[in-house]
Amino acid sequence: MTLVRSRRAVLSLSSLVVVTGTLISACGALPGGEQQRRTVTVWLMRNSASDAFLKRFTKDFETEHADVRLDIRIQDWTGIGEKVTTALKSDKGDSAAPDVIEVGNTQVPQYLDEGGLVDLSLESARDLGMDDWLPGLAEPGVDKSRQFGIPWYAANRVVIYNKDLFAQADIKSPPRTRDEWLDMTRRLDTGGTQGIYLAGQDWYTLSGFVWDEGGELAHASAGTWTGALDTPAALRGMEFYERLQALGDGPKNADEEHPAQADRFAKGDIAQIISVPGAAQQIVRKNPSLKGKLGFFPIPGKTAARAGSVFTGGSDLVVAGNTDDRAGAVAVVKALAGKKWNTELARTMNYVPNKSTLADAVADEPGVAAMAVGAAHGKATPASPLWATVEAADNPIKAYMSRVLSGADPATEAKKASREITRRLDESGE
Repeated sequence: MTLVRSRRAVLSLSSLVVVTGTLISACGALPGGEQQRRTVTVWLMRNSASDAFLKRFTKDFETEHADVRLDIRIQDWTGIGEKVTTALKSDKGDSAAPDVIEVGNTQVPQYLDEGGLVDLSLESARDLGMDDWLPGLAEPGVDKSRQFGIPWYAANRVVIYNKDLFAQADIKSPPRTRDEWLDMTRRLDTGGTQGIYLAGQDWYTLSGFVWDEGGELAHASAGTWTGALDTPAALRGMEFYERLQALGDGPKNADEEHPAQADRFAKGDIAQIISVPGAAQQIVRKNPSLKGKLGFFPIPGKTAARAGSVFTGGSDLVVAGNTDDRAGAVAVVKALAGKKWNTELARTMNYVPNKSTLADAVADEPGVAAMAVGAAHGKATPASPLWATVEAADNPIKAYMSRVLSGADPATEAKKASREITRRLDESGE
């Protein structure tokens, strides 16, 4: 998935798909009489969890919570931003309004800025083991030291490589440091083989290199966001990107989807790409002869002791501030984000679980295992509610990268890009 997804427009009941398990009777028998089941409405995104998973979860949850009925409604990513915003401002008398919502991890700041989420700090510390959460999922859900977004699942980039080309270059094991990576990639970049195919505008990959150097894309001070690509640390990240990108023929003026790098890799003459592991399926569909010949390793870090930083995409769970059943909503979040169901989701969907301590759950899947190593050092984009304006079609980070790779002065171009980022994150609109 593009690791950040956009959302908008008003929800109609006809567009909702209700997924429930076998419902126990509408009333739960309790000593002294019957009690009407309360309905907790949950919005989850299409393809985040399989129907079979949701049926198992619903049946188990309703068995353990005899007074609660789950109404899980599947939403499409397109237009979800406005739907969520509308729902958070709605009258909870509307039976379609959600109590629990799955949101993209980088979108939590937007909903926090608009208000309307329940503070889940107590549950996070007491019940949910927040100290082990993946930082790229947890940090966007924080506002003023209060936790609103609960990490659910993650995905991030790894290196996908062609095992045959590595063997031909007498490379017996993947690199563990940046220096090793550069050296191996130079050895691979020979004859008709590209050492790596790295598009010039793959700014998510650049972000990881910037973070490894101690830099940021933007930083906040006293509530004001400022572009930070012109700091020495960020410039070192760009310098490494430039050195790596030169060891292949990736386009300098396009991103990784134009053309699709997986399709380009499938031709068989590229040793490596940086992508989510799921791209391997696309590669094999395009070129079945590569089945069994693809490997994965985490993006290397500056030292062997730590993998490289990566942009972490994925989802958090939030509770709507207008819920009329806080206890029921929190119970759903605890179950979905807890060890039992979080690890089952990860195994079912090939995600990274929400905690570094649960990485063993996906150890049998090489691509997902490589993701989990990187996710332990993952981060999210700056937590400004206006960050989406930076990621727009005319993303200034992409333009900056292309200019530098085409020979422009990095420091000069970084200052220009930082000024534009600052302008877009200015809440006054000036």
